[in-house]
Order: sequence, then structure tokens, then C-alpha cells
Amino acid sequence: MAKQQKQKFPHLLGSKWTATQKTWGWRHFQVVNRRNEGKWVFAEMLSSCDPDTRFWVNAKQLKDKTLWEAGWKTLEEMNSPSEDPFWQE
Repeated sequence: MAKQQKQKFPHLLGSKWTATQKTWGWRHFQVVNRRNEGKWVFAEMLSSCDPDTRFWVNAKQLKDKTLWEAGWKTLEEMNSPSEDPFWQE
């Protein structure tokens, strides 16, 4: 029996993301579908403000913090320094 391979991006579906730059006119998106194509995983993004705005993105791009941040963030949250207690004195 073949060993089952671990699924890449297991929590992708339903996750929420904020684009660091406006994307198709919006910043807040939710993953509404996923597609595996060979070694690649794609996420269908749906704008939280406009249900007609949908597009597919390589899920690996969601790990790039210069493009995407996990969760829905305000511009203020995105532009403020890290709130990580490790960095505070």
C-alpha cells in the first residue's frame, strides 16, 4: 500500500487574506475553492466586498508577506510596526 502524501495548505479553504496592494480594486479576500494541479496548489480568491471579483492564485504566493497578510487587516494595522512582544522592550 502506498504511503499517503501530506496535503499541502490543509487549512486553505475558508481562510481570509489581505492584499498589501489593491488587487482587482480590493484588499480583503477569502479562499472559496482550491485546486491541485500536479505539485501546484491554487486558491480561488473572492473579494469580501464584491462577490463578482474572483480570481485564482498560486497558494504559494500567499506565504509572501510582501503580497499577502493572513486575516483581514486595516491599513493602520498593516502600516504599524510589529506588535510581537519579543521585539518590544
